[in-house]
Amino acid sequence: MGMNTTDIGLIARVAHLSKRYGTGSGAVAALDDVSIGIRHGEFTAIMGPSGSGKSTLMHVMAGLDTASAGQVWLGDTEITAMGDSALTVLRRRRVGFVFQSFNLVPTLDVLGNILLPFELDGRRPSAKEREWVDHLVTSLGLLNRLSHRPHQLSGGQQQRVAIARALATRPDLVFADEPTGALDSRTGREVLALLATAARDYSQSIAMVTHDPIAASYADRILFLADGRVVDDRPRSSAEEISRIMLGMEAAL
Repeated sequence: MGMNTTDIGLIARVAHLSKRYGTGSGAVAALDDVSIGIRHGEFTAIMGPSGSGKSTLMHVMAGLDTASAGQVWLGDTEITAMGDSALTVLRRRRVGFVFQSFNLVPTLDVLGNILLPFELDGRRPSAKEREWVDHLVTSLGLLNRLSHRPHQLSGGQQQRVAIARALATRPDLVFADEPTGALDSRTGREVLALLATAARDYSQSIAMVTHDPIAASYADRILFLADGRVVDDRPRSSAEEISRIMLGMEAAL
């Protein structure tokens, strides 16, 4: 049954994925028979109203939550039935995360935060990896901030550190969960442009969960979820078009 996903340019995919919470009459279906793939080197936005299942989809694809039914792959690896410790290693080595709340370690300086994925993996970056980290630090404008602690940085700078950390190990896939939610609009746009650049210039695959049409307009592709199902799949669209689709979806509910 193992389809070689790299042949078709998918970095992650789910097939007939369902996720239920609770049992009996109180059960809630957060995802209902979803089949989609995230394409390699593409910036994909996963959009939908609150409760549409978009965060659940991200958590299951990232191995942070389990499927109730269906299958989940990261690259060629089926992770559906993988145990916790194997999943922990897989996430650490192959997945990057950028959160709304930055999730930086307050006691570590900027460089310490960026190098944290290597530290957690119990190793030092190789010379080639260190070169890549230096490149990220420079291109993200963090060079003169390396010895600062997170509390000494603006929100936008903290999110750049989080992006550098997420990209440091060159993961197969970066998940960004409402990455601009805590930022003002100008800083948010800068962060979105950085994510778009990472996909375009570094072939980094990025899946971003958002409810913000402006954020989604930076993506190469937009998946729309409603009531646990994928209801639309569009190429790059303007914020106006995305807003119109969202309003149409909410009217249809």
